[in-house]
Amino acid sequence: MTPFGEKVRSMRTERGIAQKDMAAALGVSPAYLSALEHGRRGVPNWATVQKIIGFFNVIWDEAEELEALAARSDPRVTVDTAGLSPKATALANRLATQIGMLGEDDIARIVALLDEIDQKSASRSSSRSLTSQP
Repeated sequence: MTPFGEKVRSMRTERGIAQKDMAAALGVSPAYLSALEHGRRGVPNWATVQKIIGFFNVIWDEAEELEALAARSDPRVTVDTAGLSPKATALANRLATQIGMLGEDDIARIVALLDEIDQKSASRSSSRSLTSQP
């Protein structure tokens, strides 16, 4: 299941909406909606995401969350390490072969590390932009 599929399924079940009813309202097949919820489909296109946002009648933060989740929900990720170090390529390959063996705690620790790296990178970027202002 993808993060987007998990969120859509959660919203649908919380509201007591049958999958076939939601699919009909969106103009998609129940099989497509099921595959989307279970991560057997790629990232939904922009129009589909907007239909889902409209279907649930969500605005602002929740709509942005759905859009962000959709963007991060490709179940078949390709990592291009061309031009990166050999260690980066080894890491990508190792993650590809071992991701199925990771437990939820392991995944949470890796995500926390990546979040920390993102924060450091954002801090450095904002520091550079502050020092480059006249």
